[in-house]
Amino acid sequence: MNTAIDTLDETDPAPPLADVALGPNPAPIPDPVDVPLGPAADGLTDTVRAMRDELAAHYKGANPPSIDKAIEAVQPTSANQRSWDSRGMAGKAVKAYRDSIGGTPKAPAKTEPTRTAPTKPRRTTAVRTKPAPPVPVAVQTPVPPAPEPVVRESVPQPVEVVQPAPVPQAEPVVRTDRKTVRSWPVMVIALPAMVAIWGGWVGLGGLTGFGDINLLPGIVTDGGWATIDSAITLPIGVEAYAAFALRVWLSGQVPARAKAFARWSAIGSLIVGALGQVAYHLLEAAGVTAAPWWITTLVACLPVAVLGMAAALVHLMREEG
Repeated sequence: MNTAIDTLDETDPAPPLADVALGPNPAPIPDPVDVPLGPAADGLTDTVRAMRDELAAHYKGANPPSIDKAIEAVQPTSANQRSWDSRGMAGKAVKAYRDSIGGTPKAPAKTEPTRTAPTKPRRTTAVRTKPAPPVPVAVQTPVPPAPEPVVRESVPQPVEVVQPAPVPQAEPVVRTDRKTVRSWPVMVIALPAMVAIWGGWVGLGGLTGFGDINLLPGIVTDGGWATIDSAITLPIGVEAYAAFALRVWLSGQVPARAKAFARWSAIGSLIVGALGQVAYHLLEAAGVTAAPWWITTLVACLPVAVLGMAAALVHLMREEG
């Protein structure tokens, strides 16, 4: 390519940067710091002149910014910090500095315009492209809602209660070939024992304070038909209860608690009856007419104890086993 550079002589020295014009309307470039400041300093006070020199030392020939920016840049290192606080003096110093650097600039070197070879327009070929076929858009069809499930109420069916079949109970086998034992010999044995027991309890009752009492005092005179010997309560109460408790124990037809109570109370009654007979015969053989106090105490409590044991046994017999 042929340009304006080819027309320049290679031996010509390059122009200084300060003389080169940039663009069709070149702007003057300020001179260096060593521009003479004498003519612009006429009529200035010493303070304003010193402030102008500080601007020249800081900006070095460049155009300073506004007064506020100049004050912020120079005041921290200035020897006249108070003078910079006055906007009037600061404005005069900035104006004086701008006047001092605003001399006639050097004429820029003339340079020939750069010749550029005309370029041929490029031919462009129009490419015909087929339009893209339309993309089919899928149309979403509405999905019908699922039918709600039909909940059928269950009707409770009657439950048949099956009764268990009754279990046939085996009938007790009654042996008819076994001979029945006769009980009349017991009566023969009991008669002499009854005489001895009756006499012993009545005699012991006489030694312990038992005697004749009137069952109907005030109605029948003492010694009449309503008068009895209270000592007969001892053999009737003690020995009769012993026989009754022995029968309940051995019957096997009462609950377990009644059976246990009948067993121990029957044995206890027989032992108390035997001790009563022993006590009477010992006292009678010794010729004692009054039994000691502790024997009297025990004998006097026998009717009450026999009544309590008989009532308790009857209640236990009526429990459901």
